[in-house]
Amino acid sequence: MVLSTDHPNGGSFRSYPDLIRLLMDRGYRDAQLKGVNQKLLAGSALLDGLAREYTLNEIAIITRAGPARLLGLGNKGHLGAGADADVTIYAKDANIATMFAAPRYVIKRGMVVVEEGHLRRAPEGQRLFVQPAYDRAVEPDIKTHFDRYSSVSFENYPVGEVAGHPTTER
Repeated sequence: MVLSTDHPNGGSFRSYPDLIRLLMDRGYRDAQLKGVNQKLLAGSALLDGLAREYTLNEIAIITRAGPARLLGLGNKGHLGAGADADVTIYAKDANIATMFAAPRYVIKRGMVVVEEGHLRRAPEGQRLFVQPAYDRAVEPDIKTHFDRYSSVSFENYPVGEVAGHPTTER
Protein backbone atom coordinates (compact mmCIF):
# COMPACT_ATOMS: atom_id res chain seq x y z
CA MET A 1 0.00 0.00 0.00
CA VAL A 2 1.14 3.54 -0.73
CA LEU A 3 -0.40 6.95 -0.12
CA SER A 4 -0.21 9.27 -3.10
CA THR A 5 -1.72 12.68 -3.74
CA ASP A 6 -2.04 11.77 -7.41
CA HIS A 7 -4.54 8.91 -7.11
CA PRO A 8 -7.61 9.68 -9.27
CA ASN A 9 -10.01 8.73 -6.46
CA GLY A 10 -7.85 10.05 -3.63
CA GLY A 11 -8.77 12.92 -1.39
CA SER A 12 -6.91 16.13 -0.90
CA PHE A 13 -3.46 15.78 0.60
CA ARG A 14 -4.89 17.88 3.46
CA SER A 15 -6.79 14.77 4.60
CA TYR A 16 -3.55 12.78 4.98
CA PRO A 17 -2.94 13.64 8.66
CA ASP A 18 -6.32 12.07 9.51
CA LEU A 19 -5.65 9.07 7.23
CA ILE A 20 -2.31 8.51 8.93
CA ARG A 21 -3.98 8.76 12.33
CA LEU A 22 -6.52 6.14 11.24
CA LEU A 23 -3.64 3.82 10.34
CA MET A 24 -1.61 4.44 13.50
CA ASP A 25 -4.26 4.82 16.23
CA ARG A 26 -6.64 1.89 16.79
CA GLY A 27 -8.72 3.74 19.40
CA TYR A 28 -9.35 6.63 17.01
CA ARG A 29 -10.10 4.23 14.15
CA ASP A 30 -12.56 2.23 16.28
CA ALA A 31 -14.31 5.45 17.36
CA GLN A 32 -14.63 6.57 13.73
CA LEU A 33 -16.00 3.16 12.68
CA LYS A 34 -18.82 3.53 15.22
CA GLY A 35 -20.09 6.44 13.12
CA VAL A 36 -20.22 4.35 9.92
CA ASN A 37 -23.47 2.68 8.86
CA GLN A 38 -22.98 -0.80 10.33
CA LYS A 39 -24.83 -2.42 7.40
CA LEU A 40 -22.04 -1.18 5.13
CA LEU A 41 -19.46 -2.89 7.32
CA ALA A 42 -21.20 -6.29 7.12
CA GLY A 43 -18.80 -8.82 5.63
CA SER A 44 -15.90 -6.39 5.97
CA ALA A 45 -12.73 -6.94 7.95
CA LEU A 46 -13.55 -3.59 9.56
CA LEU A 47 -16.72 -4.92 11.22
CA ASP A 48 -14.77 -6.26 14.20
CA GLY A 49 -12.11 -3.57 13.99
CA LEU A 50 -8.48 -3.91 13.02
CA ALA A 51 -5.95 -4.47 15.78
CA ARG A 52 -2.92 -3.51 13.69
CA GLU A 53 -1.41 -0.07 14.15
CA TYR A 54 1.17 1.21 11.68
CA THR A 55 4.54 2.36 13.01
CA LEU A 56 6.29 5.58 12.02
CA ASN A 57 8.68 3.49 9.94
CA GLU A 58 5.75 1.94 8.03
CA ILE A 59 4.24 5.40 7.47
CA ALA A 60 7.58 6.55 5.99
CA ILE A 61 7.49 3.56 3.66
CA ILE A 62 3.93 4.08 2.40
CA THR A 63 4.30 7.85 2.01
CA ARG A 64 7.90 8.15 0.76
CA ALA A 65 9.84 4.99 -0.04
CA GLY A 66 6.97 2.99 -1.56
CA PRO A 67 5.79 5.62 -4.07
CA ALA A 68 9.39 6.38 -5.10
CA ARG A 69 10.12 2.69 -5.66
CA LEU A 70 6.89 2.15 -7.63
CA LEU A 71 7.83 5.02 -9.92
CA GLY A 72 11.43 3.86 -10.30
CA LEU A 73 12.86 7.02 -8.74
CA GLY A 74 16.09 5.66 -7.29
CA ASN A 75 17.17 9.02 -5.84
CA LYS A 76 13.89 9.57 -3.93
CA GLY A 77 12.27 8.02 -0.87
CA HIS A 78 15.41 7.08 1.08
CA LEU A 79 18.39 8.63 2.86
CA GLY A 80 21.10 6.47 1.27
CA ALA A 81 24.01 7.44 -0.93
CA GLY A 82 22.85 9.19 -4.09
CA ALA A 83 19.52 10.33 -2.61
CA ASP A 84 18.31 13.90 -3.13
CA ALA A 85 18.52 14.74 0.61
CA ASP A 86 14.80 15.51 0.86
CA VAL A 87 13.78 15.17 4.53
CA THR A 88 10.64 16.13 6.43
CA ILE A 89 10.74 16.35 10.23
CA TYR A 90 7.61 16.44 12.38
CA ALA A 91 7.29 17.46 16.04
CA LYS A 92 6.07 14.50 18.09
CA ASP A 93 2.51 14.93 19.33
CA ALA A 94 0.13 12.54 21.10
CA ASN A 95 -2.45 13.38 18.44
CA ILE A 96 -1.02 11.84 15.29
CA ALA A 97 -3.15 14.01 12.98
CA THR A 98 -1.80 17.14 14.68
CA MET A 99 1.75 15.81 14.34
CA PHE A 100 1.40 15.26 10.58
CA ALA A 101 -0.67 18.40 9.88
CA ALA A 102 2.40 20.62 9.47
CA PRO A 103 6.08 19.71 9.35
CA ARG A 104 8.51 21.35 11.72
CA TYR A 105 11.33 21.21 9.16
CA VAL A 106 11.51 20.41 5.46
CA ILE A 107 14.87 19.95 3.79
CA LYS A 108 14.82 19.87 -0.01
CA ARG A 109 17.99 18.87 -1.88
CA GLY A 110 19.91 19.61 1.33
CA MET A 111 18.43 23.13 1.79
CA VAL A 112 16.12 24.03 4.70
CA VAL A 113 12.89 25.33 3.14
CA VAL A 114 10.59 25.06 6.19
CA GLU A 115 11.93 25.94 9.62
CA GLU A 116 9.85 25.71 12.80
CA GLY A 117 6.76 25.39 10.60
CA HIS A 118 7.46 28.55 8.60
CA LEU A 119 8.32 28.65 4.90
CA ARG A 120 11.81 30.17 4.64
CA ARG A 121 12.46 29.76 0.92
CA ALA A 122 10.72 28.22 -2.06
CA PRO A 123 13.30 26.68 -4.37
CA GLU A 124 12.27 26.03 -7.91
CA GLY A 125 10.83 22.55 -8.31
CA GLN A 126 11.23 20.08 -11.09
CA ARG A 127 8.86 17.90 -13.06
CA LEU A 128 9.56 14.22 -12.66
CA PHE A 129 8.54 12.01 -15.55
CA VAL A 130 8.47 8.24 -15.62
CA GLN A 131 7.18 6.03 -18.37
CA PRO A 132 6.70 2.53 -16.95
CA ALA A 133 5.99 -0.40 -19.21
CA TYR A 134 2.30 -1.08 -19.73
CA ASP A 135 0.77 -4.45 -20.54
CA ARG A 136 -2.50 -3.91 -22.41
CA ALA A 137 -3.46 -7.54 -21.71
CA VAL A 138 -4.55 -6.43 -18.21
CA GLU A 139 -7.16 -3.97 -19.53
CA PRO A 140 -10.11 -6.41 -19.66
CA ASP A 141 -9.58 -7.28 -15.98
CA ILE A 142 -9.20 -3.62 -15.04
CA LYS A 143 -12.36 -2.71 -16.98
CA THR A 144 -14.28 -5.52 -15.24
CA HIS A 145 -13.12 -4.17 -11.88
CA PHE A 146 -14.21 -0.62 -12.83
CA ASP A 147 -17.61 -1.86 -14.04
CA ARG A 148 -18.17 -3.81 -10.85
CA TYR A 149 -16.77 -1.50 -8.15
CA SER A 150 -16.28 2.04 -9.43
CA SER A 151 -18.65 4.95 -9.76
CA VAL A 152 -16.67 6.23 -12.76
CA SER A 153 -16.21 4.66 -16.15
CA PHE A 154 -12.98 2.98 -17.21
CA GLU A 155 -13.19 5.09 -20.36
CA ASN A 156 -12.65 8.21 -18.19
CA TYR A 157 -8.99 7.20 -17.82
CA PRO A 158 -7.58 7.08 -21.34
CA VAL A 159 -3.88 6.61 -21.88
CA GLY A 160 -2.72 9.56 -23.93
CA GLU A 161 -0.19 12.36 -23.71
CA VAL A 162 1.34 13.14 -20.33
CA ALA A 163 3.36 16.29 -19.65
CA GLY A 164 4.20 16.70 -23.31
CA HIS A 165 5.43 13.13 -23.65
CA PRO A 166 3.45 11.06 -26.16
CA THR A 167 2.22 7.66 -25.11
CA THR A 168 0.18 5.08 -26.98
CA GLU A 169 -3.53 5.85 -27.26
CA ARG A 170 -6.02 3.22 -26.22
